[in-house]
Amino acid sequence: MTLLNIDWFFILEKIVLISAVLVLSLVVAMYSTWGERKVAAWIQDRFGPNRAGFMGLLQPLADGGKLFFKEEIIPTNSNKFLFILGPSIAMVVACMTSAVIPWGDTLTIAGREVSLQVADVNIGILFIFAVVGMGVYGIMIGGWASNNKYSLLASVRAASQIISYELPMGLALIALLMWTGTLSLKDIVEQQRHGLWNVVYQPLGFLLFLICAFAECNRAPFDLPEAENELNGGYHLEYSSMKLGFFLFAEYINMFISSALMATMYFGGYAFPGMDSLGVSPNLLTILGFLALFIKILIFIFFFMWVRWTLPRFRYDQLMRLGWRVLIPLALFNMLATGAAVLYLHR
Repeated sequence: MTLLNIDWFFILEKIVLISAVLVLSLVVAMYSTWGERKVAAWIQDRFGPNRAGFMGLLQPLADGGKLFFKEEIIPTNSNKFLFILGPSIAMVVACMTSAVIPWGDTLTIAGREVSLQVADVNIGILFIFAVVGMGVYGIMIGGWASNNKYSLLASVRAASQIISYELPMGLALIALLMWTGTLSLKDIVEQQRHGLWNVVYQPLGFLLFLICAFAECNRAPFDLPEAENELNGGYHLEYSSMKLGFFLFAEYINMFISSALMATMYFGGYAFPGMDSLGVSPNLLTILGFLALFIKILIFIFFFMWVRWTLPRFRYDQLMRLGWRVLIPLALFNMLATGAAVLYLHR
């Protein structure tokens, strides 16, 4: 390929889109910490952050500055390379999953159609599942490299929990793929744009995916790898400064991406009822679609926080029993029922 044949506008478009999605993920993760405290305060009849800026909106910046300027401590007997690698893997993996999510339809800029999706691959769901499966390595490496028994026990818990709950999540996705007939998230959204949302056809599959998302994100009541009353903070016990910040940011980014995935696969993504009959310009319709997707994401994030401050933490044996004896059989039943429905409708 010669230099003249390179589509520089396409490269610039992707660089800008990747940067925008990355900044959006980081900003949402940063202000999710503020939202977490506000939701907890609302549930517990408190004020929450209200000192730094209007309604405490500058509190995340203060927390970020505190983490950034804190002393970097690496335990003497730890594996220093792996100790740094663990939170790095967790952060990179959390950011990679946003690449295949369609954040909107297309914008027309200078006569060119610009897709609001970094990579429209026809195996988007498999890509996300593969990347999410790598997230456990960051936690495992971080817990093991700390040379701390509490951290090691937490990382083993995290590995068994994530692997166990990936099984029913994968089976729930298989049922969705059988119904939609595609692995492309863009195609799944377009099908819902011209029909009913997939949650109507897959209510049990959505419920299973939602429960597994809590476990995959280590969110309460599935936060056994971080149980303060048992493990003093869990796998990131020995971490400080921005390495600790990476682990915390990765959790909130995973929550953001999980919310985006559920909104995309089961609730229409950027599509909303009546969008094609508004009679507005295509660019404005794309912007409205992005806002609709973002509102759905915020609703899911609020639900994540609501559950955290409402339900008590499971015991570890209860968590594993729920995954293997309840969720997997339900996911298998849902997959078989979906297959039977597809065969009946296409006979």
